[in-house]
Amino acid sequence: MKHILRQGAPILSLLLAACVTVPEINEPLLASGDAGLRSRAAIVAEEATLIEAAVPSRWWELFGDATLTALEAEAEKSNLDFLAAAARVEESRAQLGLSDAARQPHLGAEASYTRSALSENSPMARLGAPVKAADFWSLGLQAGWELDLWGHLSHLAESAKARLQASAYGLEAVRISVASDVARAYLMLRGVEAQQDIAGQNRRIAEDLVRLAESRERNGVATRFDAAAARADLAGIEARLSALHHQRDVLMNALALLLGKPPRELDERLAATGLPPMPRRLPVGIPSELARQRPDILREEARLRAAVADIGAAQADFYPRIRLTGGLGVQAFEFSDLGTWNSRRYSLGPTLYLPIFEGGRLKSHLALSEARHRLAGITYQQTVLHAWHEVDDALRAYATELKRHGLLQLALTQNRTALSVAQRAYQEGSGDFTSVLMAQRSLLFSQSELAGCATASALSVVALYRSLGGGWSPELHTESSSGDES
Repeated sequence: MKHILRQGAPILSLLLAACVTVPEINEPLLASGDAGLRSRAAIVAEEATLIEAAVPSRWWELFGDATLTALEAEAEKSNLDFLAAAARVEESRAQLGLSDAARQPHLGAEASYTRSALSENSPMARLGAPVKAADFWSLGLQAGWELDLWGHLSHLAESAKARLQASAYGLEAVRISVASDVARAYLMLRGVEAQQDIAGQNRRIAEDLVRLAESRERNGVATRFDAAAARADLAGIEARLSALHHQRDVLMNALALLLGKPPRELDERLAATGLPPMPRRLPVGIPSELARQRPDILREEARLRAAVADIGAAQADFYPRIRLTGGLGVQAFEFSDLGTWNSRRYSLGPTLYLPIFEGGRLKSHLALSEARHRLAGITYQQTVLHAWHEVDDALRAYATELKRHGLLQLALTQNRTALSVAQRAYQEGSGDFTSVLMAQRSLLFSQSELAGCATASALSVVALYRSLGGGWSPELHTESSSGDES
């Protein structure tokens, strides 16, 4: 009877497997992005610098700044967030190895030696068993293999593989974030330095006005008001320079942190060089390729696949598990007898485990997997929607800053003319000092606004390529993944 049960167990399992069907799991629906695509097309058509070509993986080189390029290369090797993301990829790869190992046959060797004796008062001794101490030797091999008839192990391996892909895409998302943060901090630093230069020029003008007002006051041509107003204006410029110096120090430390270095270590390397010119051409990719270009979208898509595989594993956990086990070896009371034919031993047969009562564990596990799948679907939708908004906002910011730059350039020209006229009139005695101060403040404001606009324009390029997923290469990632799998 036992022999019949052993032979019939695999057949029964196959029959049960034929009755198991995995329910269809609907993919999350994405909102239509037609309005955003039309807006994108209109902006690209209007701005000659924007071209529909592949997004460069090293977009920061478009600025032609050697220092920025060097900082980006160094950050990729030493940024701690990037190194942590790389470590998470290795962790996921090890998890995949564990999942794959569970699907393979297991083989192990065993060896044992014991020396034992029965108690003279034991029941076995009373029945005539010898009580003299004896040796016992055993050598052999043990093997086992779980028949994954319902895909429990294969679903777990599929989930681990998807999570490895998610970790790899997460690494690329960090790469993009780090590259954007380095470029943003660097361009802001150069923008602050430009503001410092402007404030320094205005300080020299203010110092000349102070000397002129004091001279006119001593000669009785002007009142104390002119000299006091000039000194107040100079003090305001000095205060602005102090604040700009602090901003420069903060940005230098921010860059040092992004490169995994202590504070103040980059100060000598970051000598003032001015804000780099705007790129003449900005490849913005093809709209339909955005989902393939942004690694955060690909990461959430991989997590969604992992959640689906987890549901399959939880469903398969309701059905029996069959494991084939076997053993082969020798046993003997004397070590010299281990090599004899009569010392051989073997075992072979299936083991079936059928869950009957788990206290609701299996149902709760399935419910948990389904809830995580719904959450993964919402996160995926959120990420795609957020990407569309980021691209639209970045394109509009870029177009707006270009238009604002032209208007501010015109305002700067007019304010320079106004200051020159006001100074000449004041020196000739036909104008008052208030007009000079107002003209100087307007010029300082125009210069500051124009420098701020130039910085904002450069930052809009950073935001644009961050939203487009620039900073990594999907082709290189595909080649690297293929190499890992082989």
